Amino acid sequence: MEIIGKIIEISAVKQITEAFKKREFVIEYSEGGKYMEYIKFELAQDKVSLMDEFNEGDTIEVAFNLRGRAWEKNGEKTYFNSLQAWKIKKVANGDSNQVNASNNNAAPTSANQNAEPVSEVKTFTTANEDDDLPF
Repeated sequence: MEIIGKIIEISAVKQITEAFKKREFVIEYSEGGKYMEYIKFELAQDKVSLMDEFNEGDTIEVAFNLRGRAWEKNGEKTYFNSLQAWKIKKVANGDSNQVNASNNNAAPTSANQNAEPVSEVKTFTTANEDDDLPF
């Protein structure tokens, strides 16, 4: 999958364990210019250096994989999703209104004209907000 947007935040590299490190960044994009979306991606292991050549404000195209995990604590199963970036390139024209989130190798297209507007965003919380997360 690919998406084009403007970088609004880049975190430092975090050494999670001796063998695992990651870095997160956030881009903003808009499907059709009506509402801005803020999407957080992560880079893992040898990919953390991909962000070294970019700055906040740069418009980039991000190729990423959608990952999902199940985690169980105290008999309750929870699911987590992450967007793992694996390729980043700068977009010369700076048009952050473009988006292409497909599974194929199609060229990036302008705003997704067939997308349904999001009418409601649901937030999931647990009774105990102090739970340790599995990552």
